Amino acid sequence: MSRGECPLTPSSSTRAAPPTMHFTTPDYVIFALLLVASTCIGLFYALSGGRQRTTQEFLLADRSMSCLPVSLSLLATFQSAVAILGVPSEIYTYGTQYWFLGVSYFLGLLIPAHVFIPVFYRLRLTSAYEYLELRFNKTVRIMGTVTFIFQMVIYMGVVLYAPALALNAVTGFDLWGAVLAMGLVCTLYTTLGGLKAVIWTDVFQTIVMFAGQLAVIIVGAHQAGGMGQVWRKAINGSRIASLDLNPDPTERHTFWTLGVGGVFLMLALYGVNQAQVQRYLSSRTEREAVMSCYVVFPCQQVVLCLGCLMGLVMFARYGEDISSCLQMVLYFVMDVFRDLPGLPGLFVACLFSGALSTISSAFNSLATVTMEDLIRPYCPAMTEAKATLLSKGLAFAYGLVCLAMAYTASHMGSVLQAALSIFGMVGGPLLGLFCLGMFFPWANSTGAIVGLAAGLVMAFWIGIGNFVSRMAVPTTLPPIINGTAMPLPGNMTTLITLITAKPKTCVSLSRPTGVQALYNLSYLWYSAHNSTTVVIVGLIVSLLTGPMKEKDLIPGTVFPVLGNLLFFLPEYYREILCCVTPLPHKVGCRPPRLRIPPMNQ
Repeated sequence: MSRGECPLTPSSSTRAAPPTMHFTTPDYVIFALLLVASTCIGLFYALSGGRQRTTQEFLLADRSMSCLPVSLSLLATFQSAVAILGVPSEIYTYGTQYWFLGVSYFLGLLIPAHVFIPVFYRLRLTSAYEYLELRFNKTVRIMGTVTFIFQMVIYMGVVLYAPALALNAVTGFDLWGAVLAMGLVCTLYTTLGGLKAVIWTDVFQTIVMFAGQLAVIIVGAHQAGGMGQVWRKAINGSRIASLDLNPDPTERHTFWTLGVGGVFLMLALYGVNQAQVQRYLSSRTEREAVMSCYVVFPCQQVVLCLGCLMGLVMFARYGEDISSCLQMVLYFVMDVFRDLPGLPGLFVACLFSGALSTISSAFNSLATVTMEDLIRPYCPAMTEAKATLLSKGLAFAYGLVCLAMAYTASHMGSVLQAALSIFGMVGGPLLGLFCLGMFFPWANSTGAIVGLAAGLVMAFWIGIGNFVSRMAVPTTLPPIINGTAMPLPGNMTTLITLITAKPKTCVSLSRPTGVQALYNLSYLWYSAHNSTTVVIVGLIVSLLTGPMKEKDLIPGTVFPVLGNLLFFLPEYYREILCCVTPLPHKVGCRPPRLRIPPMNQ
């Protein structure tokens, strides 16, 4: 195959399968070094320091982490392998409109830094769902925990399986060998080294991800004639998008969907997701936790730029000669590096670094919420040593569950997209539940339960309706009638959208109306829509069943946003609206758990 020829060039409806490319010995060595280094980091933290003998050390790294490793770990947690493949594919196919997602990062990280982190950190929590018990009651806490576990268990198996499947299709790399190697290594270092090992392996894997993407961009741009030539070809090929201010919420990507809808997606990921909250809580001071959000902002912009530049380099190399598919980025990388032994292995290490960082975060956060929310409250006499041992056992068990889910994903077929989409469906209602408790003091536990249920019903109704309506499209058309995909975590949406989105040459269908318009809502509005549903339903039910009173609220569980906005009202009226109590000063004592509101409130 010549350098300019792409293995995906379409010739007819019965396209020949592209030739399989192969790894060389240096590629295997580099990939093996990634796994060995990750394991060594886990062993180091298992045998050093406190040797993971307490739950505080195992689950929260003894609250001793500094800003830089926490910020890089925040970045790596949801920068999965699917995102590394998906963003360049999006840019190659549709152009740079997706780049405007970077606008949402500003508020999407500023709000967690100054709203969510102060509340969580000053309450000295271990699990984010402890907050729900302090603010509402134990039932709400368990509902939130079970929802999160369901979300992450579905997600982590697919994240492990998808990159291995793509790698197998392109290089012939043994599919289950890759899945087992990643799953077992990840389970090993997470179980042995705890959160500290997870964070430091995230740092190492983030560096590998940057190196792999940079290598592709530098070598690919050089072969295409330089970045200037890449940019000119992108302009001539209409891939440099202008600002699209179309307010239509069914349009897949516009400035409003990316810049405004993306804020809610970021809040669901960086504001209330246990995997991220746990990293904030592992910081040695609240200031370090806040600074980690500030540091991750430019890092997120760099990651987005790298993905977009890869897509432009790919377009400069092939023009419009290839069609979107799961393996297109890997074919491009193997083609660019075909005469450079070792560099394909570097990119595959980059790809699997994304998978390892995401999966290890899932293991650790799942072990934390299971231990702190579902076991410890019912076993108050459990010793610290037994609790730590059980936490390690839970991390190991979730590693085995991940492998089982990867096996299940291999048999899902078209249901795989729906399984991936569950992550995004659940994120919005959980965001709404935390916002209901944190910003609306009169919301009660009944309103929280009904609101969360309503949000989940709405999320699954729209998500499944979207999926079923596309499956019902006649087989003569692509399986999706517009560019809207169901919501997925972070940049994972891009990949699934590309796999099923209609080609640009398709004739546009009439604008959907009624319920069909709801099914065609852009995936970036899902978090906003579903979280708003939880808040509105929760407030209505709370007002109908008797709102909370100021004296019933545990100090520190409500962020005084209304009190700050309504500062001009007399104190009598602000007290009626529960807007008087300020947030405690930094790092106060844990509030007493005996003041949890009763079930009937």
